[in-house]
Amino acid sequence: MSSTLERWLFYVLAAVALLYAFFAGLRTVEDFDLGWQMATARWMVAHHQVPKFDVLSYTMAGQPWNYPVGSELIFYRAWWLGGFALISWIGAAACVGTIAILLRRGTVASAAIAIIAVPLVAARTTPRADMFSVVLFAAYLSFLWENYRTGRARLWLLPVLMVAWANLHFGFASGLTLVVAYAAAEIFEMLFGAERRNAAQRKLRRAWPWLAATFLATLINPWGWNIYHGLALEQRAYQQGKLWINEWAAIPMHWEPISRAILVRQTGGTIYLMLAIAVIGGAFALFRGQWIAAILLLGATYPATHAVRLGAVFACVVVIAGGEQWSPLLSSVGERIRSQRARQAIAGALALGLMVLAAVRCFDLVTNRHYFSSDDEAVFGAGLCSWFPNVAAAFVRVHHLPPEIFNTYADGGYLSWSLGPDYPIYIDGRDTLYGPAHLARHTELLYGSPDSAAWQEEANRYNINTVVLALARYDGLPPTLLYSLCNSTAWRPVYLDEKSAVFLRNTPQNTALIQRFNVNCQTAALPASIDEYSGAAFNVWANSAITLAALERNGDAQDAFKKALAIDPDAAFLHRHYADLLFAMGRLDDSEREYQTAIALEPSADTWGALARSYMKRNRLTDAADAMEHEALFSPRPYLIWQDLGYLYLQLHQPEDALKALNKAAASTPAALRAADNGFFEFKVAQGQAAAWEALGNVEKATQYQEQAANLEPNVPAPWRRLAKMYEMSGRAQDAERARAHAAEVEKQQH
Repeated sequence: MSSTLERWLFYVLAAVALLYAFFAGLRTVEDFDLGWQMATARWMVAHHQVPKFDVLSYTMAGQPWNYPVGSELIFYRAWWLGGFALISWIGAAACVGTIAILLRRGTVASAAIAIIAVPLVAARTTPRADMFSVVLFAAYLSFLWENYRTGRARLWLLPVLMVAWANLHFGFASGLTLVVAYAAAEIFEMLFGAERRNAAQRKLRRAWPWLAATFLATLINPWGWNIYHGLALEQRAYQQGKLWINEWAAIPMHWEPISRAILVRQTGGTIYLMLAIAVIGGAFALFRGQWIAAILLLGATYPATHAVRLGAVFACVVVIAGGEQWSPLLSSVGERIRSQRARQAIAGALALGLMVLAAVRCFDLVTNRHYFSSDDEAVFGAGLCSWFPNVAAAFVRVHHLPPEIFNTYADGGYLSWSLGPDYPIYIDGRDTLYGPAHLARHTELLYGSPDSAAWQEEANRYNINTVVLALARYDGLPPTLLYSLCNSTAWRPVYLDEKSAVFLRNTPQNTALIQRFNVNCQTAALPASIDEYSGAAFNVWANSAITLAALERNGDAQDAFKKALAIDPDAAFLHRHYADLLFAMGRLDDSEREYQTAIALEPSADTWGALARSYMKRNRLTDAADAMEHEALFSPRPYLIWQDLGYLYLQLHQPEDALKALNKAAASTPAALRAADNGFFEFKVAQGQAAAWEALGNVEKATQYQEQAANLEPNVPAPWRRLAKMYEMSGRAQDAERARAHAAEVEKQQH
């Protein structure tokens, strides 16, 4: 391929990548962290100082809080200038800007890879503080890689950018990691002969003042050295977050999810394509003796597979370092084709294929097919996403409902923005502030009865009078909570629409408001209003259907499902929820068909799990086990499914299959879970393994695992009694007596 043709091909593919990035990045604002970030900035502007403690909640009021404030101020000022529409445009600019930075010294290969990478970049450049880390990581990687290759990069920009980065997001730590990695790469180069050693030394002598200045630049922030304390807390929260926040969980590495990477209209498999590109590029770099490129590409696959959130920065590595390797790889393959015309035809066909891919996906974005097909309430365009409880928040403020309000993790950020500072919130997305105990308490309340002692205790402790819930499917509630609150004696509904609800505590002080705004959840009109615009209409009908189903208004829910599916019959999540409704209505075969339709459209752990639970309720245990096997393949936390599956196989009298499942659960249990639940999960796995070995007739193995289980729960008598029986089966009478005595002592202490 001639240099002129190659240059023009790069320009065309780069333009396609940038255009695709724009369409992928321009979407309504939906992130639930943005609200508390803007609310914090509003407090700073009002008080002319940076808060060193929590100023948004009543549960953590006055507790130390440390977070970069630059992004918060940017989003607040953007809203002040142009509302949420301008914030959406900032997200689009971040997505386009990241791709542009990655391609500033690009090749045809890197432009092609960038087109493939756009979904990963777009997923992490939605408006929130994190998006600045993606853009700046791309810039740091680009400058440092350029300097490694040429020694002529403008490294003076690194400390300048770091001043901004340390005040925008804790992701600045990844920039420092890149600086250290660059220095290590140059030192590594010194091992390969005088010429490479001299070149590396020259580059390091030129670079070290700017690299050192980069570290010092992190101290230019309101907290100075204490910014690293906040960073340490953030990392600790990350370890806990892996247990329940999907963006911190590992990606499934099984053929079923991987196989969907080749589907043109499905972007969920993009990470697998990028992993393949990285591995092939890394292998080729090894073949060429380019060790640093190989280490970078192959090493980057580890964090990419262990945290969904790191997909965007991984994509940056693959575009820059991978593109550099794929260019000579493609050239070497092309040289085997003797005809220049054939080479050009093949190159043109590949480029055309990428352009068609981008065009189809842009069409899906603009028409909202991409969003409707997933459990995502964003739509193409600018403004506020429909899932936020904006009307409910306005109802609270206009009618002066009493504080304090109880809310959920998802809607806390928006409520702190829309109702603060008059209405402090119960919880929001700041995991490091609230900690595992408060998060666990929040979960307990969501899944418990509103008339329970736990709810009464929490309401009394914080003087909670109002409950505001976002009912929309985006990070939605357990459906039982809405139904329970509507039928509670301790709480009464005063507002309800298809995406939100407001309840007041049933006390004498609130009687007048309850009587004035009394709502009957079984007769309230849903949806409250409808927009003929298809994007809004789809989400209104979808949310209405799910809310009506939660209220057990089955006929109305079925009509709403049909209207939503008429707009987009390929919405997999909708078929999955419709299946739940049909099951509740007793239409079991129709329900099973809807589950299978959802799986055919977009298989997921959630849908396979729902199908498995429906089989369990129908006592089709063998089918349930098969569905759970598939669920585990797609789950970000498969160890939970393997444990349940192990016990199901025990129930089916299949001890070998049970042992396989339980062994997988034991092998994949994260260390953070062991610390979080004091070994209870491991206890249950060990108990199951003991039962499986006992069923297989291996008393020795069964005893070993029962010993492990008993030691994990030393203050529970039952596992010690079971261990005593196993000791007796093995002829270990003295051990049996000691285990039995321990169980008796524990039971005595408990009473």
